[in-house]
Amino acid sequence: MLVKVASAIRSSRPILWRGFSTSSYLSAHDAPSEEIPYYTKPMYCNSRAFPLPDAPFVTEFTPQQKALKQKETGSWTQLTKEEKLALYRLSFELSYAEMNKGTPNEWKTVVGAALYFLALSGLYLLWLRLYVYGPVPHTLSEDWIAMQTKRMLDMRTNNVTGFSVYWDYEKNEWKK
Repeated sequence: MLVKVASAIRSSRPILWRGFSTSSYLSAHDAPSEEIPYYTKPMYCNSRAFPLPDAPFVTEFTPQQKALKQKETGSWTQLTKEEKLALYRLSFELSYAEMNKGTPNEWKTVVGAALYFLALSGLYLLWLRLYVYGPVPHTLSEDWIAMQTKRMLDMRTNNVTGFSVYWDYEKNEWKK
């Protein structure tokens, strides 16, 4: 019985594998580039994290650009500075320095984002104060602190380096 099951699995493997394999569909890989949808091709994007994109900036060339690409295959010493720059702009929209350069109004975005997060933090703290924290304990009231300080002075707590050093016990007032 076990041998029959193993042979059935072995015989069904190529059929199952053919359904999962993309290499069996060769017609999809041999299709001309005109039939491939644009959204499946790599796209150009400027990014400081990845300054070398997968696709060139310009994909369809004008006649002048085609002539310049033909000239590119020759010696680069014969190219002018403007032609070299034009060839660079065919592959890249911006240089790395241009991507890093900020705009004159960039500070407004930074200040706006900082104020937004400050306001959000303030609302969060207000919510915490109203709904999470309980009432302020009575031990933080001014009367309680005054009674506690008086008791500590009466007990002469830490009279060498503490705040009892600044209390005049004879005049019953703080030293000046």
